Amino acid sequence: MNQEFIRNFCIIAHIDHGKSTLADRLLESTGAVEQREMSAQLLDSMDLERERGITIKAAAARMLYHSNDGQQYQYNLIDTPGHVDFSYEVSRSLAACEGALLVVDASQGIEAQTLANVYLALNENLTLLPIVNKVDLPHAEPERVAKELERVVGFSREEVIFASAKDGIGTDMILEAIASRIPPPVGDSGSALKALIFDSKYDSYKGVVAHVRVVDGKVSSNSELHLMQTKTSFEPIEIGVFSPDMKPLPDLVAGEVGYIATGLKDVADCGVGDTITSAGDSLGDPLPGYRDAKPMVFAGLYPTDSDQYQDLREALERLSLNDASLVYEPESSDALGFGFRCGFLGLLHLEIVVERLEREYGLGLLTTAPGVGYEVVLTDGQDLFVENPSNLPNPSTIDEIREPWASIDVITPSRSIGQVMELTTSRRGKFLRMEYLEPESDVSPGEARVLLQYEIPMGEILVDFYDHLKGSTSGYASLDYQPAGYRAAELVRVDILVNGQAVDALSIITHRANANREGRLLVTRLRELIPRQLFDVPVQAAIGGKIIARETIRALRKNVLAKCYGGDITRKRKLLARQAEGKKRMKLVGSVEIPQEAFMAVLQLRSEE
Repeated sequence: MNQEFIRNFCIIAHIDHGKSTLADRLLESTGAVEQREMSAQLLDSMDLERERGITIKAAAARMLYHSNDGQQYQYNLIDTPGHVDFSYEVSRSLAACEGALLVVDASQGIEAQTLANVYLALNENLTLLPIVNKVDLPHAEPERVAKELERVVGFSREEVIFASAKDGIGTDMILEAIASRIPPPVGDSGSALKALIFDSKYDSYKGVVAHVRVVDGKVSSNSELHLMQTKTSFEPIEIGVFSPDMKPLPDLVAGEVGYIATGLKDVADCGVGDTITSAGDSLGDPLPGYRDAKPMVFAGLYPTDSDQYQDLREALERLSLNDASLVYEPESSDALGFGFRCGFLGLLHLEIVVERLEREYGLGLLTTAPGVGYEVVLTDGQDLFVENPSNLPNPSTIDEIREPWASIDVITPSRSIGQVMELTTSRRGKFLRMEYLEPESDVSPGEARVLLQYEIPMGEILVDFYDHLKGSTSGYASLDYQPAGYRAAELVRVDILVNGQAVDALSIITHRANANREGRLLVTRLRELIPRQLFDVPVQAAIGGKIIARETIRALRKNVLAKCYGGDITRKRKLLARQAEGKKRMKLVGSVEIPQEAFMAVLQLRSEE
């Protein structure tokens, strides 16, 4: 098709503002999916996405649209996630498009992630099409939200489209606006092939399937192709488009979005952000790829069955192809054996990865408590990056420890400003600025929505900050965060000793001012979680060689006198003495098995407070 009639666009929005439902209506209205095959959130194909009601992976689909003037257009849609943990998926999708549908809930208005996605789209020079969705709700305020979009983002009132993805209201206007307002792709179909890989997945029969946007040239199924970063050549098994199922085609031309089944079995040979070109034109400049996603959260994954270690390695390899933001490296623990230290974009990302490994690959996993990474400067000037608290060097060799900070945007009703400020300052947050998104005169007292910006240590918002934020604002606040570099802090490692043995997987790094309190809370929690033995088990928290807290798990007492129905007291004393001797010997040689719940106990530190 002529490039002039191709439109590449994605849908961006805050969580639960109706992206996937709008995608359903677009597919339905253009006839890309027959009515009998239609289902809610059609592009959310993973079981996890349907169960949780969220989009985890970006999904592409091609549609053909006949405009009001009779012209046929080719629409290439990419549906994107809304959760902050999957913003990397959004940024990759934006690079493959010329425009974006910005969806905003007619009752909730602009939220933190809405603004974050707007900034991402503007950085890519995309044309934004503002849509106020869910106008059918009884408490919808479309005019108020349209004014917000005018004031905060800078749209004119005429640009805003009112719609209800659920009822199909405004769908025709959206389809027509895509044709008239989003620019066509720019590329030369007659020049050398250049195609950008914006996503990929592994197929048992077709090998690595690369999702591509053809920028220049033409790719056909009988040509030999070359990957510029990995220097790998291959002949494609299949070329096609998503409509939304995989549909083979003889070729893809400049401006189009589709897939190339490479047949490659090694997942490392075909990375997201790589450039595909013809084997004879491999000396040109590659397309600008993507910055590597920088993990913010680290946790250890260990197989419950040590025989599954190799299976876990292979599963992580394949999953990291489909999820470029997942990083991992082998590590070993005295308590847990061999496993992997993995980096994630956030706690939801961690949760999704663990669940996918267990479901899709049949693995039994033990996950250590998540934490952030630290930059450590040694006294000899050497720099280290420490992801695992147990790897922190001896304090006498450390000159400085730097922790990661985040810049957070909180949008909340003005009545909750005090609670938000109290929460963030209690987590060592630093106030930056406050901005009213709407005049207080336009709404009820206390209902004006306010944007609060803070800088705060990443470790302080990692675990339960969002839950506390929602709780203190009656569920009305929204949160978005971005990395803000590393800063020096007075941090210490708190080690946990169980029966005199340090359990490296339970170590935590915390601010010195909080160390005693968190050590006490952790050992108290572990006393409840670790099963009782036949001997007393001390659980201690220590900083270096100094014990700062201790709890004792009392021994189970077996009644060795149950068979004694009287007789000489010396017989009973002899049995009790033998029991005491056995317990003493067991304490020396016995081991304490620590359950999964104990490794996650650190997550409840704030709740216990």
